[in-house]
Amino acid sequence: MRTLPKNWITDGLIDFEYKKYQLLAYLQEAEREFQAVKLYPMLSDLIDHHRLLQELNSGKTELNKLFPKALNGIDFQNAQLQFEKKVEDGEVMKEISQITAYALPRLATQIEEGKSIYDFVEEQVEFEPVGIQPIYNREGFILVTQENASDVHTYRYKSNFLQLAGEKFRSITFWFMGVFQKTLVNTLEKLKMQLIREVKELPNPATWRLHSHHTFPIEETLIPISKRLVLQQIK
Repeated sequence: MRTLPKNWITDGLIDFEYKKYQLLAYLQEAEREFQAVKLYPMLSDLIDHHRLLQELNSGKTELNKLFPKALNGIDFQNAQLQFEKKVEDGEVMKEISQITAYALPRLATQIEEGKSIYDFVEEQVEFEPVGIQPIYNREGFILVTQENASDVHTYRYKSNFLQLAGEKFRSITFWFMGVFQKTLVNTLEKLKMQLIREVKELPNPATWRLHSHHTFPIEETLIPISKRLVLQQIK
């Protein structure tokens, strides 16, 4: 997947036509990913780029921090490296303003396309518990199934709190456990019992099934949607 460096706007040649070419190539790659209904990591990457350019416009991010710098000395007394900017302010600022004005609406359009695909996929899935759910549901299993397919893509999950800038955020991590086969005999409930025998530290795990009525990419689309749906359930 073609990516765009986080500091693309100040990295290398700062020229409107060159940056426009970089951006359009990146957006074409995003369009190819979305046409294949592959949402991540492209959608989150687009959102990050859009947020950074908005912060530049509003002055929340200092532009000089994004410029490449050259080492010009060492402060041995304070044990610090000393750098100087490789690009000076001036006409460069006009180029960057022009690039930002061009990029922001195009990134926003691509993000809206990704969000509409996300909403469409979310409407095509069912999310439900498998068996009796315990009170503690911050750890457990996710069983991903798709219509007319016997494969059950199985994951273990765990949720924790992250503290950023003085605020707590809930995060979630998935581990792939394997692909199992669902049959009339080997039901999802039996698969849950098999997982409990294998993962003994979870004697009564929360277990969820995400079922898609259409075939979508699992890692790039269904797993990110699963993470969001699980987080909505966690107490």
